[in-house]
Amino acid sequence: MNVPLLDLKAQFRGIKKEVMDVVETTCEEQAFVLGSRVVELEQALASYVGASHAVGVASGSDALLLSLMALGVGPGDEVVTVPFTFFATAGSVSRLGARPVFVDIRPDTFNVDPQQIEQKITARTKAIIPVHLFGQCAEMGAINEIAKRRKVAVIEDACQAIGAMQNGIKAGALGDMGCFSFFPSKNLGGFGDGGLITTHDAKLHEALAMLRVHGSRVRYVHEQIGINSRLDALQAAILRVKLNHLDRWTEGRRRNAVRYERLFTEARLLDRVTQPVTQPGNYHVFNQYTIRAQRRDELKTFLKDRGIGTEVYYPIPMHVQDCYRLLGHKKGDFPMSEQAAAEALSLPVFAELTDEQLGYVVDSIQAFYAKR
Repeated sequence: MNVPLLDLKAQFRGIKKEVMDVVETTCEEQAFVLGSRVVELEQALASYVGASHAVGVASGSDALLLSLMALGVGPGDEVVTVPFTFFATAGSVSRLGARPVFVDIRPDTFNVDPQQIEQKITARTKAIIPVHLFGQCAEMGAINEIAKRRKVAVIEDACQAIGAMQNGIKAGALGDMGCFSFFPSKNLGGFGDGGLITTHDAKLHEALAMLRVHGSRVRYVHEQIGINSRLDALQAAILRVKLNHLDRWTEGRRRNAVRYERLFTEARLLDRVTQPVTQPGNYHVFNQYTIRAQRRDELKTFLKDRGIGTEVYYPIPMHVQDCYRLLGHKKGDFPMSEQAAAEALSLPVFAELTDEQLGYVVDSIQAFYAKR
């Protein structure tokens, strides 16, 4: 049996006509950069998230970068975030000449440990970037309280968490700005790169809209030094179609997560595998279903040999990456992040996954540990 980590072809089959119709219409319009298609998506996603404004940009990485630019982050500034994340989180800070200041994660949720944040805030701190990793919101209540007291901004890295909620409020509406990615593997994925920033703040919205077009509101008049980070109309049109199906796909992922929980228990694997933990008040959207596994790398190879796709997110934490040697960190500085990097393994959880495929994944994991 073959069980891919993600089957985008299966997803596309169910929406092919809708997508191809809107692609054809957009091609006939011959307006491919920003424009009405992007405005329509921005309005729809602002409403979906529960934010006042949304700004479409070229990628999730640019969403993070532009959010920092809108806050005026630059050389000498510091931004607090986590080392267990995709490179773009810290990389966007460094690209502006600022310094990422790392805080370790909680061992159960893979998200930032709020209790460690305040001790890392200094007079140079301009922002906190909590990462809603794998589709679950970080503890935004505690984070926002610290940020308000210390007068720093909060930028949600919600690139993996569209539709996730905390106490009924969606990711992207919990901080000063929320950053989303439409990379194809995301729960709401385009047919290429794309991203979006949400905010309640009208001034930030205005700054973001200007910065994404080289700092210009009037053609050839540049108020600031921005970048070229515009969302394509084709991507916006496709994403607008897919947004209509997002909640259904999310429920499929959540249903599969429940099935995993039951099957792992029935297979008596809970002494070998640690399942994802959802904090009370959170609505987890499972961009990834990530377990902790004993002898993770051996298990990954075993599953590959049986036709099962898995992925390791993320094998090298940011603080021990070569490009961050100048920060002076060493192995052991962030033990929870390092442990997660050694144990985390993401399994197939996409909405179209069949019961037979899911059962085969768990049976294969059971077979691996039975022989060892």
